[in-house]
Amino acid sequence: MSVSIITQTGVRPESAEAFSRWQGETSTVIAAFPGFIEQRLMPPKPPLQLDWVILQRFATLEDAQRWLGSSERAKRLDGVADLVVGRDDVHVVRDEAEGKKPSPVSAVISQRIKPGKEKEFLAWERKIAAAQSKAPGLQGYRFEPPVPGVQEDFVAILRFDSEANMQAWMDSPIRHKLLVEAEPLIEEFHARMARTGFEQWFRDESGAPSGAAVWKMDMIVLLLLYPIVFLWGVVVGTPLLANKLHMSFAVALFVGNIFSVAVTGVTVPWVANQMGWWLNPKANVVRANLLGAGLICAIYAACVVVFWKFF
Repeated sequence: MSVSIITQTGVRPESAEAFSRWQGETSTVIAAFPGFIEQRLMPPKPPLQLDWVILQRFATLEDAQRWLGSSERAKRLDGVADLVVGRDDVHVVRDEAEGKKPSPVSAVISQRIKPGKEKEFLAWERKIAAAQSKAPGLQGYRFEPPVPGVQEDFVAILRFDSEANMQAWMDSPIRHKLLVEAEPLIEEFHARMARTGFEQWFRDESGAPSGAAVWKMDMIVLLLLYPIVFLWGVVVGTPLLANKLHMSFAVALFVGNIFSVAVTGVTVPWVANQMGWWLNPKANVVRANLLGAGLICAIYAACVVVFWKFF
């Protein structure tokens, strides 16, 4: 299974030509790297795409990880630091895994740097990025610099395929060694774990996250949320809260959201269990995907027609 590294890079407007030349030179370097298949460069297309997007394909995940952690790539990044601005966003995607959710768990790390130490910190950040690229289960990372007046910290977001792999990296000796190196540069350090949207409602038989595709989870949540919100508004929200109790719209909406979230949290796991054949098909995947999506879309349509005609 081939793997793609997708990198989004913000480039200073006046540096676009220089960045294009830099990328051409990088193409020559990466072409000789073991396992490399192809590279594509997509310049910005405002207003839909503001960043430069670089896609690099490798034969295996191991080949991609070796490139991310290589000294060759580190040297290339040293030469582009003055041309780029804003976030550094890197995704590692298995080419045949389209439709699967990108990551069940992330680590969000914020670091406030001592004045005058920013340049040293950026050099250290490139060093730890190369080390973490070899961590099992890493699916990508984003590096956000400070935004004056809005965000004073450097923020790194690491995405892993499982909590176990993320924790293994967080506890690894190499990471701890790098953190010790950075102590003279850092004023404050905070790290927390963040799960993706709805996976706590979608579990397999063992209780672990099911790994269902994000679009499937979204469809099931919408399947239940729409009628719950609609019926609450018709039966309780408008006649009772608004007309009789004379609650303001903001307060009535807040009460309705509490009810909707509570009921959805109870009903979604049950429906997900009934739709397990679709969320994680074991055979005839295409057929199962079409049948499940068609069934849910039919229920969407039925709800809209019933609510339209009778309420």
